[in-house]
Amino acid sequence: MSRARQSLGRRGEQLAADYLDAQGLQILARNWRFHGLGEIDLVAQDGDSLVVVEVRTRRSHTFGSPEESITPAKQARLAALAAAYQDEVQWPGPLRIDVVAVVVASDGRLERLSHLRNAVGA
Repeated sequence: MSRARQSLGRRGEQLAADYLDAQGLQILARNWRFHGLGEIDLVAQDGDSLVVVEVRTRRSHTFGSPEESITPAKQARLAALAAAYQDEVQWPGPLRIDVVAVVVASDGRLERLSHLRNAVGA
């Protein structure tokens, strides 16, 4: 992955974390990895719910919107990662998977941020 793409991804994750924090969610983990399955961008707590958050960041709509990049395969991987995290921390309450879609201008300015709750079935 190129440095520019990594930087864009980090920028999107920070914008998403700041937004979720402002909405009252508590960020519990960032970039949590599970061997062989992949990575969860953000894990948060919203009341009694554990929230796994996939952040999708784009500079343009050339390759579609950030939301459109959540393929069925990615949804299945997110559900498996969410279950693995919930099992690892033995979370007793409800679980949901959200998507935060971010569009950042070439100058780094936030153009759009959309928070899609329960975007993926857990």
